[in-house]
Amino acid sequence: MKTRVLMVCLGNICRSPLAEGILKSKVDSNKVFVDSAGTGSWHIGSEPDKRSIATAKRYDLNITDQRGRQFSKKDFKDFDYIFTMDNSNFKDVMSLAETDEDRHKVHLILEEIFPAENVDVPDPYHGGEQGFENVYQMLNEACEQIAEKLENGTL
Repeated sequence: MKTRVLMVCLGNICRSPLAEGILKSKVDSNKVFVDSAGTGSWHIGSEPDKRSIATAKRYDLNITDQRGRQFSKKDFKDFDYIFTMDNSNFKDVMSLAETDEDRHKVHLILEEIFPAENVDVPDPYHGGEQGFENVYQMLNEACEQIAEKLENGTL
């Protein structure tokens, strides 16, 4: 059975699509399924932000086939791990959790590189290209840790 990982941000067009694409590039797709979602509904059905697409492309990642969707309670049943991009997303996802099992699935993604520091991946939406590059670098480092832990069975 595949391990299932969900990346969550606010609109599912900037950070979580990048995180999805990055993690997919680091894991065996026969063993790990990766998806992304947003806590908000504004971009359901939309492709990722053009700046996320361009940033991913610079690293030979194609995220153009992704489409925005909204996080739902069903995701707790469908995924083994849920990584949120910031504390606000974390609170929104946790507010939908109904069991301890649900709550234990939810993690801040940057806890992988900044344990117990509650560091947010900044939302680059209202910024320039450098913001997307910075986000890519943070997510790449965090996803490297996640991929390694998935491979070793230590996540």
